[in-house]
Amino acid sequence: MKIVIAIDSFKGCLSSEEANHAAADGVRSVLPKAEVREVTVSDGGEGFVKAYHKAVGGIWVETEVCDPLMRPVKAHYLLNGNLAVLEMAEASGLSLLSPEERNPMLATTYGTGQLIVDAIQRGACHIIIGLGGSATNDAGMGMLLALTDYLHEYHLSNPCTPSFPYKDITLQLRHVHFTMASDVRIPLYGPCGAAHVFGSQKGATPEMIRLLDERARLFAERSARFLGYDHSADEGAGAAGGVGYAMLQYLHADNRSGIDLLLDATGFTELAHMADLIITGEGSADRQTLMGKLPMGILHHASNTPVCLFAGRVSDREALLNAGFAHVECINPPDIPLSVAMRATVARQNIRQSVQRLTSDVLGARYCPMLS
Repeated sequence: MKIVIAIDSFKGCLSSEEANHAAADGVRSVLPKAEVREVTVSDGGEGFVKAYHKAVGGIWVETEVCDPLMRPVKAHYLLNGNLAVLEMAEASGLSLLSPEERNPMLATTYGTGQLIVDAIQRGACHIIIGLGGSATNDAGMGMLLALTDYLHEYHLSNPCTPSFPYKDITLQLRHVHFTMASDVRIPLYGPCGAAHVFGSQKGATPEMIRLLDERARLFAERSARFLGYDHSADEGAGAAGGVGYAMLQYLHADNRSGIDLLLDATGFTELAHMADLIITGEGSADRQTLMGKLPMGILHHASNTPVCLFAGRVSDREALLNAGFAHVECINPPDIPLSVAMRATVARQNIRQSVQRLTSDVLGARYCPMLS
């Protein structure tokens, strides 16, 4: 029997690799001869570059950049020939700030631009950027400023256009192909834009959200006047506090689902076609899962192979089953405190036991032909 395991990280608790290992232990405790393939996955956020490294190889690069508050921080990215794979969270991530420091009116993506510059200087001509986990809502202006500073340093931009410093980026970086990896599909501004949807979790007050939204709108209008086109309403423009917009508008980036990019790199579709069962999971499974989160990417690539979904918290179970998952289960007992459920040792044990039950009971009942 062939089983593929591809579980997203349980944020703040387990990495994708750790969750996969726990599930694999659960399978092997019942079916020791099963052929189990573990696939490290991410949707463009935390762990995206590590997962890409496992898929394609390459070397790790370390460089010093600015964090969201312009303090020096060590950041890492993957370089494989002329391909660079970056996580903006390495430079501009929420995890780099304490709760008291979170303020998207101040936080900048300048460090993300510095990561791009470092990759270009090392010969990268295709740059993939995972847009998850950002602390910022600056519409990518900090990132663009870092790129402009680089062009100025090497005299590649026109010093006669100080009124709009970003204008030369599109022309001077046309030799670099950019891909944004994100599953966020919101526009840059407006009621469904970056500030209104994600601002509060980055520390924004209601008044800040209003100001951030207005700032993004004014920047988009000015950009459209100078460049003659406008990507602010495109799907994904609001990703990472508007970095998606900056990449679409100025870098002509491809907009790809992070999980689709990663699954293509791993050859997942072929693995799924040969498998008898796929096990996936995430920290919380609900209606938002149906809006393009990682387990849905797994489901879409699964062909006709049954996909079982495990999560630390489950709601809207019937909707998830109706979407096509063969089995949906919460790994935690109903009375467990969140602080206990979030312990790594507890989460690993609960994943292992849940998959063990699936393998011995549910799997045997539903997929008996596969066990013969």
